[in-house]
Order: sequence, then C-alpha cells, then structure tokens
Amino acid sequence: MQMTYEAMMRFAVDWIAAWNRRDVDAVLAHFAEEAQFISPVARSVVGRALLRNKQELADYWRGALARITTLEFRLDHAAWDEQRRELVVVCEANLNGEKKRACEIMRFDAAGRQVSGEAMYGAVV
Repeated sequence: MQMTYEAMMRFAVDWIAAWNRRDVDAVLAHFAEEAQFISPVARSVVGRALLRNKQELADYWRGALARITTLEFRLDHAAWDEQRRELVVVCEANLNGEKKRACEIMRFDAAGRQVSGEAMYGAVV
C-alpha cells in the first residue's frame, strides 16, 4: 500500500467529514471484517474497550452516536508511517460541547483495508 501526502490528506479530510455527518457506514467502508479497535469510550457504551470485528465496531459507534447531541471534529494534521502502513489523524473533537484533543491511529493491510485502530482522547481545550 502506497500513500502519498495528497492521498493521506484526502483520506483524513474524508474521514473527518464522514464523522461530522454521522455517516457510520462511510467510516466503516475501509475496515476489514476482522478489524480490531480500541477506544476508552467503548467501555462506557458496550462494556469493553476492545472491539473485535467490524460488526462490533458498527454497534459501538451507533450506540455512542445515540448519546451524542453535538459532534464535530476539526482536523489538525495527519501523519503516515509507510513501513507500518499506519495513519495517525490528530484533531479537535467537540463532543456534547466539550472540546478535546484527539487522535486516531489506523493500521492498514497491504490491500488498503483498515485492520486495527485506536482512538485516544486527551486534554480539554
């Protein structure tokens, strides 16, 4: 999998836009069926932080979105590690009026499907 700077930024911008429209299907489109995902928020929604496949991820995100009245992500920057096939998207997340620094780490297989991910939420800004 090759990722140019332009492709990386287009992916990050499209990913942010999909979240801002609450389009879970668009966010899930690039995931492999067996993808794993870690999120500190998942524990409060589905009872555990590790999600083991695309369906669990879909259930988690739909459940989380039902609890969120305000959702807005604003892209700060993205970074690509070619050897690891890993994309890091750093943004500001406005969730129900609380703005936090956030980042998502996405790892892809050679075919370009996301096989793992991790969401991290930091300081309130």
